[in-house]
Amino acid sequence: MDVFAELSGAATGVGSMPGGDVREMTRGVVAELEQLPHLPELPARGPGADMIGRGAGLLTELFVQTEPSGWRFTDRPGRDTKRAVSWLGEDLDALEEYTQGYGGLLKVQAVGPWTLAGSIELRHGEKALSDPGACRDIAGSLTEGLRRHLADVRRRVPGATVVLQLDEPLLPAVLAGSVKTASGFQRLRAVDRQLAEQALRELIGGLDAPVLVHSCAPKVPIPLLRRAGAAGISLDFGLLTERDDDDLGEAVEGGTLILAGVVPSTDAGSSDPAGSVQGVRTLWRRLGLAPELLGRRVVVTPTCGLAGASPAYARRALATAVRAARSLVDNPE
Repeated sequence: MDVFAELSGAATGVGSMPGGDVREMTRGVVAELEQLPHLPELPARGPGADMIGRGAGLLTELFVQTEPSGWRFTDRPGRDTKRAVSWLGEDLDALEEYTQGYGGLLKVQAVGPWTLAGSIELRHGEKALSDPGACRDIAGSLTEGLRRHLADVRRRVPGATVVLQLDEPLLPAVLAGSVKTASGFQRLRAVDRQLAEQALRELIGGLDAPVLVHSCAPKVPIPLLRRAGAAGISLDFGLLTERDDDDLGEAVEGGTLILAGVVPSTDAGSSDPAGSVQGVRTLWRRLGLAPELLGRRVVVTPTCGLAGASPAYARRALATAVRAARSLVDNPE
């Protein structure tokens, strides 16, 4: 069953939001995003609330701590792991409070296995991406942790259909061999595309939830993500080129949901909501796709997370995305 079939002119956020007041941010997100609200992430609170620390806190039987160079695996859960788990619990408490009686789609986000592997160091100091065995361990541990996380969200918001967004900003660099070593002086060898696809397919297949994949980087491997089982792909539309046309067209025709990042993710002046999605309309015409599909197969989002914006602009950006999405239904051509 296509859980996205009832969407029409929908908008959502990528995940991160500014500030440190999770209750206020959750209240705003749920109020603005009626069709597809999401669990806010507030990285400004510090290590453990950031994307990598938060994702590492979801791992089972793998633990991390902060070092001057960043996150590193360690033998036992310490203060940093416990802090990440505690913050996620607070965030879920706020989500539960503001979604009482909610019965629609609900999105939660977690960093994907390849971005984790390219960001966390092994005990000896090199990034986990350098070790195929460590990469397998991360993917397996993350799968189990996400199963538990999704079950927890369903218990807290029992009427919702929970959707998972995997954040993989490093995936294009992982495939291109452009992830820097821990020293920063060299680059790690590219991961074989079939291996990367297999790991994602096993993770997605191991979860009882539709999975979207987000990457606000150039050259997102759209066909690879579709083969791995992604139900939707979230992109910064400003980074697309005409070379991506065929892949996008095939994705839409194959039923893949496209989350189009078109609203600026840092403070910008007032923008025309309908104008912000003009590039989406242009792409649609260029691909020869049916106009009536536009409002159903495209969800409008900011270009990336809103953590770098002011709280006032973040709320305004979500409202702009909602109005822009509505314009795709009202005026698809």
